[in-house]
Amino acid sequence: MAEEMVAKRRRQQEPTGQPRRIPSQQRGRDRFEKILAVASELIEKNGSDALKMSEIVEKAELSFGALYQYFPDKTSIIRTLAERFNEQGRQCVADELAKVRDADNLRTALCVIADEYYAFFRREPVMRDIWHATHTDKLLQEVDAEDMEFHAQALFSVLQRLWPERTEAELLAVARLTMQLLAAAVRYAVSLDGEKGAQAIALFKRMQVADIDRLLG
Repeated sequence: MAEEMVAKRRRQQEPTGQPRRIPSQQRGRDRFEKILAVASELIEKNGSDALKMSEIVEKAELSFGALYQYFPDKTSIIRTLAERFNEQGRQCVADELAKVRDADNLRTALCVIADEYYAFFRREPVMRDIWHATHTDKLLQEVDAEDMEFHAQALFSVLQRLWPERTEAELLAVARLTMQLLAAAVRYAVSLDGEKGAQAIALFKRMQVADIDRLLG
């Protein structure tokens, strides 16, 4: 109990939302990964709102001091998991946009991205929960904002190449809104059952293709 109180006072003096440090040695990396694995199991079982540092300590068989050595609070754990999932999404977007050579390619790429994101969140219940957390926790909202801007800038680069006669401001506005709408459509679709979710994504893809054609075609 004394160790827990000391660790609690220490973390209250530090900014939250970020890992305290990323280990460089193998033993530390193994412990770091174990903490994240246990947290993922608990989130999948009970949701991120119910995640408790005491449960992680118990299930990972660590001391509070060992846990707080890497993560000052549960927000820092959720943020780390969110950023890892985001990396996978960024790779998907980068891979598809790299294939774009013309407007038809772009429409295909955006449809594939919507399908991939929908499938990803369907098969990853932990990520669905964390994605929700990044929209309800102020400290985590910046993670989502950074990720959305990354995708918008990636799409913006493609739009500049395909429509060089359009202004940067116009293309950036289209890129940002397109990615925001795509994310909103996926979030809505995964809230539905499988069949209705798939129908929602299919409808979104038809609407998005029409919008791109009307705005920039």
